[in-house]
Amino acid sequence: MTTRQELLAAFDDLLEPARFKDYGPNGLQVEGRERVARIISGVTASRALIEAAIHHEADAIFVHHGLFWRGQSGCVTGWMKQRLQLLLAHDINLYAYHLPLDSHPVLGNNAQLGLQLGLATEARFGDQSLGFIGSRPDGSAFAGARALAQHVEYVLKRPVALIDTALKAINKVAWCTGGAQGYFEAAIAAGADAFITGEISEPQAHYARETGVAFIAAGHHATERYGAPAVAAHMADRLGLAHQFIDIDNPA
Repeated sequence: MTTRQELLAAFDDLLEPARFKDYGPNGLQVEGRERVARIISGVTASRALIEAAIHHEADAIFVHHGLFWRGQSGCVTGWMKQRLQLLLAHDINLYAYHLPLDSHPVLGNNAQLGLQLGLATEARFGDQSLGFIGSRPDGSAFAGARALAQHVEYVLKRPVALIDTALKAINKVAWCTGGAQGYFEAAIAAGADAFITGEISEPQAHYARETGVAFIAAGHHATERYGAPAVAAHMADRLGLAHQFIDIDNPA
């Protein structure tokens, strides 16, 4: 068991949120009870996750996507009221870390996705160095982008969108989880043969066709399922807490 503030200090020490220019507040977003013995981790602070945390008698929730984002109206109505009402009524702490969780070199979303895919990180790229680039540890190449896409589908257990015109072996793979399609140009400049992220927008198909660098959109939620449980499990082991990851299904 630990205290709310001790847990916050431990998360901040690990993830270093002050280093990042982010889209919302990182850290303790909703204050709950003082003592914490059980923590639930998940991708997004949805009502379904909060209800699951209540069912499991959690003292705290740790997520990648919190409740508050730049540009919101600030009104506590509708879905925001429902989520906050549940957290406050059951005295549950909500901790959320966005870009700091993407970036952590061992436990973060990108590091953990690379681990899942069997890729060794060799360098970082892009804004705030959030993009990762590397290859298979044994030096072997994927036979082509389709083989890489099939591998990603097998690991993530969901179909992906593939843009591939090069028909070449894939040695260097770049990746950045979630909605990081804007990092594609930086991945190309970094020498990647293929880029994996969660989403695709209109320009990326053209860039892939014109540069010969394959683009794989594997799902925002699907690519970001690994960082939150890795960090929460690490913290639970360090502080003597009970921990459970709950994956709320999301087709995104």
